[in-house]
Amino acid sequence: MVPFIDTDYFDFGYGDANTNERLIDSQYATSTKYIDVTMGRDETMFGVNFADGRIKGYGLKMPDGPPPEGISPEGALKAEGPGNEKTFFVMYVRGNSSYGINDFVDNTDGTITDAAKGLMWMKEDSQSGMNWIDALSYEEGKDFAGHSDLCLLIVKELRSSIDYARSPGITQSPAIDPVFNCSVITNEGGETNYPCYWSGTTHANWSNKPCGVAAYVSFGRAMGKMNGTWTDVHGAGAHRSDPKVGDPANWPDGHGPQGDAIRINNFVRLVRNVN
Repeated sequence: MVPFIDTDYFDFGYGDANTNERLIDSQYATSTKYIDVTMGRDETMFGVNFADGRIKGYGLKMPDGPPPEGISPEGALKAEGPGNEKTFFVMYVRGNSSYGINDFVDNTDGTITDAAKGLMWMKEDSQSGMNWIDALSYEEGKDFAGHSDLCLLIVKELRSSIDYARSPGITQSPAIDPVFNCSVITNEGGETNYPCYWSGTTHANWSNKPCGVAAYVSFGRAMGKMNGTWTDVHGAGAHRSDPKVGDPANWPDGHGPQGDAIRINNFVRLVRNVN
């Protein structure tokens, strides 16, 4: 295992198995809260896990009462901290107060420029899902609005378009600025939802298929199956990963501790560097 942070410069610690934590329980707190709830009721914060390379919504407390129907107490939240509070690693920072703020301009030709990032996006998405290999083919030779250098984003760039003030359950929209158009899908729980989008980033992991998965960002509810019930387990704006190819039917109950939905056929929104 190799942490997803440069340990030449930053301290890092895995979860402590002596206190019943998992090795990958190395979640770092952010100041960004999910405007909706996860697991059907949990107040949630987006955290970065430098042990497994993902960004997810984490519930802040153990639930006090019975969980929603179909979700077990163990499934509702795994708490690593003492008592009712969940604890996180913390890293403080100072400096550029405008970091992460977008400056979107509709170019009226089907493209959107983020002047703050120097990126030009397609206003529409692919309008259908595809595996990662087909997503690479989709970008090849794509000529749009006079540009032939559109491509899949690295996952950090893809995350730069998230608007954490929006979510399907609260604003009835994807977690992205309304200047963009997003396809509407029906998720695993039968709800109206918005797609996950492929990045061009391979997600390194310790599985028996190295380089077999790629990172995506969920602009709708990040679904998982807990005790037989599909629910939003990680929040709109979560950054997870899927196998690059395969049949989603092979994962009817999702994958991992929260039963993360495995779709494989994710959507695509291409981008180019305006410089």
